[in-house]
Amino acid sequence: MTDEELVGFTRQGDSEALDFLITKYKPLVRIKVKSYFLIGADKEDIIQEGMIGLFKAVRDFSDVHQASFKVFAELCITRQIITAIKTATRQKHIPLNSYVSLDKPVGDEDQASTLMDLLQTDASEDPANFIVHREQFLDMESRINELLSPFEQKVLALYIDGCSYQEISEQLKRHVKSIDNALQRIKRKLEQQLTAN
Repeated sequence: MTDEELVGFTRQGDSEALDFLITKYKPLVRIKVKSYFLIGADKEDIIQEGMIGLFKAVRDFSDVHQASFKVFAELCITRQIITAIKTATRQKHIPLNSYVSLDKPVGDEDQASTLMDLLQTDASEDPANFIVHREQFLDMESRINELLSPFEQKVLALYIDGCSYQEISEQLKRHVKSIDNALQRIKRKLEQQLTAN
């Protein structure tokens, strides 16, 4: 029986035909996986992606394209692996994965103050403390403005307002990657400033 006939049987619900195709093409998946690397993943994770590609090949194969199932399966396996690698290496989740904790100690390790301590205010504070905190806030804002370029200041302001990368990109008429790079620079500059103080 040809692979193409087996694919036809799998579409009719024949699980043995599907098992046969998966067993037959698993070595091809393993060969394809050898030339790829995914940061933070095992080879088994990439093999799993290749197997998903094989399953998609069985699901989507059509005789109309005049290509053999093997050629089509190879293409689907490769595309699935490459898509998984591109997705994993995309940097759209970097802000979530590289956040600065509000519980991170600020200044000397002997001091027990954190960013949260600096941000918390008590509504019943006396006016003198309020003025001092306000001056400290304005001083911090001034230092941030000195550290950041005008473009970075705009990006940070929009980001703090809750805009997505895409929304910031559209408002500032810059590429999304430019926004991501600016936010990474801002994070580095602010971290350096916090550790320097």
